[in-house]
Amino acid sequence: MALRFRIHPVTPFEQNCSLIWCDATNEAALVDAGGDADKLLALVASEGVTLTKLLVTHAHIDHAGAVADLAEQLHLPIEGPHPGDQFWIDRLDDQSRMFQFPTARPFTPTRWLDQGNEVTVGAETLLVRHCPGHTPGHVVFISESAGVSFVGDVLFAGSIGRTDFPMGNHQDLLDAIKRELWILPDDMRFVPGHGPMSTIGHERRTNPFVADRRG
Repeated sequence: MALRFRIHPVTPFEQNCSLIWCDATNEAALVDAGGDADKLLALVASEGVTLTKLLVTHAHIDHAGAVADLAEQLHLPIEGPHPGDQFWIDRLDDQSRMFQFPTARPFTPTRWLDQGNEVTVGAETLLVRHCPGHTPGHVVFISESAGVSFVGDVLFAGSIGRTDFPMGNHQDLLDAIKRELWILPDDMRFVPGHGPMSTIGHERRTNPFVADRRG
């Protein structure tokens, strides 16, 4: 497996930030650097990899709170989310006050992402799928070579993302899961935004919110 990853929960919301890296080049990215920047940098150092970019699934505070500071401190490009999340990026400071998080600053992605884009980490390529519903600009990152996806707050082990925040849409989320995730292989593992990993096949069969009752 050329793409490797480690999960490190951050913020009081225990959000799963993932450090992913290419074995061949040692180039790395953080997926959803939501906070605790010093701990994330210590994680990068412990693996001996070179952080080259920040990937963002969506712009809720626990997923994007440390992005601006890390990008500025380390001169890193930011890839993602989809432009539909400009609303949430603009309100990162408001979100930090609302949830009593450390102050978070808005940022401008180096590259907005959309359906069908690809992002690279070293020699590895991740596919981008737009999965609105939890937020309008939510994207997921899929590594076919490693058989793992980073899905933010779209899908969880036994649950799905909340849609009661501003600009959430329950039907959009259900449609995105069925359209973009259920087409993945049964044995595709995924890292959710919170909680334990699962597989696409297991959730397709058993998830009470979106199980395919046809088997």
